[in-house]
Formats: sequence, C-alpha cells, structure tokens
Amino acid sequence: MNTLPEPDVATDGLKLQLYAAADKAVALIRAIAQPSFVQLVLRVALAVPFWRSGILKWSGFLQLNDTAVLLFSDEFKLHLPGGPYSFPAPELMAFMSGSVEILAPIFLVLGLATRFAALTLLAMTCIVELTVPDGWPVHITWAAMALCIMAWGPGRLSVDQAIASVARIRHP
Repeated sequence: MNTLPEPDVATDGLKLQLYAAADKAVALIRAIAQPSFVQLVLRVALAVPFWRSGILKWSGFLQLNDTAVLLFSDEFKLHLPGGPYSFPAPELMAFMSGSVEILAPIFLVLGLATRFAALTLLAMTCIVELTVPDGWPVHITWAAMALCIMAWGPGRLSVDQAIASVARIRHP
C-alpha cells in the first residue's frame, strides 16, 4: 500500500519552465540595471531638481536676481518649534543656496567629490524640508537618493573613479 501521491510530470515540467523564464527575466533586468549605470542615473536624478532651482536664482555671473533675495526675506520661513522664523541674513542665504544648487549638481553629474556633493544636498534637503514641510514626499526621495550615493559612491562612470584608477597605477 503506497500512500505517496504519484508525481505529476506535466506540473513539474510547467514549474521548471516558469522557473527558467523567471531566471531569464532576472538576468535581463540585471543586464539593464548595471550598478554603475544605476549610480549615474541616481546622480543625475538628484542633480536635476537642485540645478533647476539654482539656475532660477541668478540673473548673471554671481548676480542674484531680486526674486531670490525676496523669497528669503519675505516668503521662506524655517518651521521650527515655536516658529515659523525668518531666515537670518536673507541675501547671504540666497547666495549660499543659489551657489550650492549650481555647484553640487555639477559635481554630482561629473562624479567629482561625489559623496561630499551628496552630503551637501542631503543637508540642503533638510533645510528645504524645514522651509516647506508639506513637501516631504519629494524631499524624502531626494534624501534617499543622496544617502544611496553617499553609501555606494559614484560608480565607475565618474571622475572620482578615474582619479582612483590613476592613483592605483602610480602607487600600486
């Protein structure tokens, strides 16, 4: 008397085909999402919103436009306990904000001092969150991208990697 069920060859064959198809799909996804390519896309994705914001603050080389200063003087407030509070030194804040929003994205896209640029934009994101608290769904995305770049670096498609490669050749 045999109590074990008979193996179903058709069902087992179908399972094997499904597993093989899933393996092929995963291999395709891995081929598309190469780590260095993903790191480059992350760098560009984080750079774009800051660049777009920064470029609007300038009317010429090192010339802030009036709107940028007005925003930091009258519109933007820090939402801290007991606040909101006005930004101190609005002209300086506008200049620093505009400078960071231009320089850090350039560094990110090039992959130069990448982790420091990402850290700078993470700090900037925290200040933006204190200024526009209702924007947290977007801000947390920026923070996540900055943290990923800080954790995993710029990838092979970067100036940082080129510098590291040259340094290894000169100093094995």
